Amino acid sequence: MVAVTAAASYQFRLLTASGAIAAFFSGVSIFLGFGARGLVLLGVFFLTSSLLSIFKHQRKMLLGDLHEKGSTRDWAQVAANGGTAAIAGIVNHLYPDPVWVLAFSISLASANADTWASELGILSKNPPYSVKTFKMVPRGTSGAVSLFGTFAAGAGSLLIAAAALLLFELELLVAATVFFVGMAGMMIDALLGASVQALYECPGCRAKTEKKIHCGKSTMLSSGYRVMNNDVVNFSACFISALMGISFYKVFF
Repeated sequence: MVAVTAAASYQFRLLTASGAIAAFFSGVSIFLGFGARGLVLLGVFFLTSSLLSIFKHQRKMLLGDLHEKGSTRDWAQVAANGGTAAIAGIVNHLYPDPVWVLAFSISLASANADTWASELGILSKNPPYSVKTFKMVPRGTSGAVSLFGTFAAGAGSLLIAAAALLLFELELLVAATVFFVGMAGMMIDALLGASVQALYECPGCRAKTEKKIHCGKSTMLSSGYRVMNNDVVNFSACFISALMGISFYKVFF
């Protein structure tokens, strides 16, 4: 099942070859830890986020030319969004504990919230605001939020929380934790994006971008750290939010 899904995703250009391989190993890890229910929750995230990436893709390309990668996910993007979930699956397989179901669900809620905010927020009629400077910035800027994008993030996190509630028969308070910490993960992503994520400047048109090549020329680092690209920031946000959920569980449950 995992292999067929990964192959189909590659066939429909939702994943690159490396992305399909990474998705296969992530899926196996999640299946080992959480069974078919884990794969269904992963599928909810992957299907909705992939469809949103395709949704009005040409219009989004016109509105924002900042992002380094397109809608077809490679291995790094799969690891960034699903790596924490895969780790939770392996750990739960080795050391079963309900806390890993929470960590798994929160990591996907965080990834889904961020994806929905990015894919739908760029279509907002109003430009977003940087969480660092509180000034308006171009659409698609990492570390920027808009009211429309925030509502989209809430919907994305809520979808995962509701699906986890049904699939794993979670208590309402646990499901609420998935939702709220998932939203917190999206905000962590925005804060990291505004403070440490690498941003480059094109020497030709002077545009700010995540791309290392723009206008056919190598871009120059403008702010942040080279190692902190969008994939590293996404993984960090998912991982930190999962740790937050684990800490909350240990204290209150």
